[in-house]
Amino acid sequence: MGRIAVGIEYDGSSFCGWQEQRGAPSIQVAAESALSRVADGPVALICAGRTDAGVHARGQVAHFDTDSARRSRAWLLGANTHLPPAVSLRWALPVPDHFHARYSAVTRVYRYLILNRAARSSLAHGRALGVHRTLDATAMQAAAGHLIGEHDFSAFRAAECQARSPVRRLDRLQVARSGDWVTIDVEANAFLHHMVRNIVGLLLLVGQGEAPPLRAREQLESRQRRTGAATAPAHGLYLWQVHYAPEFGLPDDSAMIGAPELPWI
Repeated sequence: MGRIAVGIEYDGSSFCGWQEQRGAPSIQVAAESALSRVADGPVALICAGRTDAGVHARGQVAHFDTDSARRSRAWLLGANTHLPPAVSLRWALPVPDHFHARYSAVTRVYRYLILNRAARSSLAHGRALGVHRTLDATAMQAAAGHLIGEHDFSAFRAAECQARSPVRRLDRLQVARSGDWVTIDVEANAFLHHMVRNIVGLLLLVGQGEAPPLRAREQLESRQRRTGAATAPAHGLYLWQVHYAPEFGLPDDSAMIGAPELPWI
């Protein structure tokens, strides 16, 4: 039996999230069904990060074990033939048996896309958050600096979060503007439920001048979610990239495309 890793991208707008749920379409079921048809047998996927309803991905990674002997190209093209338009495989590669999409991940990168202009965009609808008021990206970055490092992120976790510990190591939190686009990149070893969207909600508050950058540190130290800013909508969030040790030989192309170059704008 061999182990195959796959890179998956998807528009999460019409899905209940990654994980299978009874009576609702999920990314997991769509991908497993397509791969099972190529394998001529059942396929069970384990992913790097379970995204919520409405969240997108351009760098989701999953693995499965199979007795079926197929070339990488056959897995890729065959699965894409059977996947719905909103989901596609980007690559498929054999990996060692000790590779695990979740536990072998070194860091995960999420990107939040904001279109910051007065006019709404029909093309970006459902794929980026539209904000009409001008955002102060410099103030947002100043606030972000208070959250970098290893902290107790209880103030940024959802009430239903089931993680045993609220402590996470935030390696990078970068706010950047390019024209009307503001991007927020968040990189960490792991995330709590709604952690990224709650951080973005706070940064939006700061960016619109409704709170000073110091509010980020105050919120972090409070360890109280109830006093935090509103959770940012799901449709601006992307699982952008999952990083693994070089020994696995997986693609590492998080800079493949920048927000201002997105073809649907």
